[in-house]
Amino acid sequence: MNLDASLSAPGRRARRIAGLGLLVLGVAGGVYVVRRPLMMSAPRCMAGQWHGCFDTFNGVVLMTLVALPLSALVVCALTYRRRAAGVASAWRLSLAEVGMVHGTVPFVWLILMPGAEPGVAPARVSLVPLRDLVTMGTLGITGNLLVFASLGAFAPVRFTALASLPRILALGAGCSVLVETAQYVLRLDRVSSVDDVLVNTSGAVLAGLVSRRWWRTTARAEAGRERPEPAPVG
Repeated sequence: MNLDASLSAPGRRARRIAGLGLLVLGVAGGVYVVRRPLMMSAPRCMAGQWHGCFDTFNGVVLMTLVALPLSALVVCALTYRRRAAGVASAWRLSLAEVGMVHGTVPFVWLILMPGAEPGVAPARVSLVPLRDLVTMGTLGITGNLLVFASLGAFAPVRFTALASLPRILALGAGCSVLVETAQYVLRLDRVSSVDDVLVNTSGAVLAGLVSRRWWRTTARAEAGRERPEPAPVG
């Protein structure tokens, strides 16, 4: 009997439960801190009104938090379906799919939210690196780091073709350039800045480093399944 193997499974389960508990506490603490501005948008969001909910920062953040239980249910449903089909790493793949969508779409929505004079104000571009960075402030830098963080963390877990830091960097940079270009082409009265691209890409890479153990494990498992079995001797 392999005692180490028998003890490793409960240990991993305990670590997962502890990590999930810390994540829930962190989200709850963040919600408590910003509860007052979020609740300002609650009546209109609950009434399904576009103005005052989906066109405001507070409203989008509130609806993102409200949708968390639904995303959790989708993860459970996908995991159940994959396990029934005998798919390995069912929970990890399901969490990656839902996580990169739930954690990315709201930020892209906020980025593409029009300014005060969309279609009227001239399109603006800032191509000097680090010039806008000093004006972002802590909140702005943090927000830009989070834009494609979920994509950088979960995409390489779901797609083994992206399981390397250079590819995560290319993914984050490409998505950021696409969004900044959309801001310019659609004339949303927002500044398309190279610093936004740099910070967005850095966030994706940093998140990829955090989830590196997950996507390297998935990549090794995929490589093991694709490796042909040795031919029998004799």
